[in-house]
Amino acid sequence: MDMGIAGRWALVCAASKGLGRGCAEALAAEGVNLVITARGVDALQAAATALRAAHPGIEVRTVAGDITTPEGRATALAACPQVDILVNNAGGPPPGDFRDWDRAAWIAALDANMLTPIELIKAVVDGMAERGFGRIVNITSGAVKAPIDILGLSNGARSGLTGFVAGLARQSKLAAANVTINNLLPGVFDTDRVRNTSMGAAAKLGKTVEEVLAQRRATIPAQRFGTADEFGAFCAFMCSAHAAYLTGQNILLDGGAYPGTF
Repeated sequence: MDMGIAGRWALVCAASKGLGRGCAEALAAEGVNLVITARGVDALQAAATALRAAHPGIEVRTVAGDITTPEGRATALAACPQVDILVNNAGGPPPGDFRDWDRAAWIAALDANMLTPIELIKAVVDGMAERGFGRIVNITSGAVKAPIDILGLSNGARSGLTGFVAGLARQSKLAAANVTINNLLPGVFDTDRVRNTSMGAAAKLGKTVEEVLAQRRATIPAQRFGTADEFGAFCAFMCSAHAAYLTGQNILLDGGAYPGTF
């Protein structure tokens, strides 16, 4: 299927690894020019080199820096001739007990997982409406639908973003102008973050990392973790010309782990 987005420009945040990179690769395969961001310079440059080699017909620009800061956002936006597609993404805050989190911990979580996406949306959404095309996908978390007790920082910040998007996406001056805003909610995917958190759990439980990972897989009806490639493919469709009637939605990709009906 031709997604109808070749030649457009996308800003993909935290795109050097994991789900962000999966999204960047899927968009590149559709002929979309990219501005990709990450904090790690080496991993970012390696991702860009691979993308250019695999898709020589597109332009790939890199911006190394912290997208959660005003300076990081300004630099990323300045690198993109126009933002037709925005993929908001940032690592989740650490797990723990809410009794141990002070105000600084909450502000950091809100900055990364709620306020930064809102600031980027604010910077690009009116231009999208003027041009008659815009796709915004916020990578949030399956925990928005089924909160995880030790991820309170993430539950709170990402749920705040979800509520904000629910109202903004339904403004007629955006929806009627072919500008869509949706959230893509990953369950457990095979990423560095999952392996790192499993290492901590393994040490705490006195088990091997592979044992912890196997236990997590067993809780998923699909009996496996998701891949960055399949996540990226879904993101690319949500950014496509064919997804113009989809807005204000929370799309859960979790291999059937969520037990609810709605």
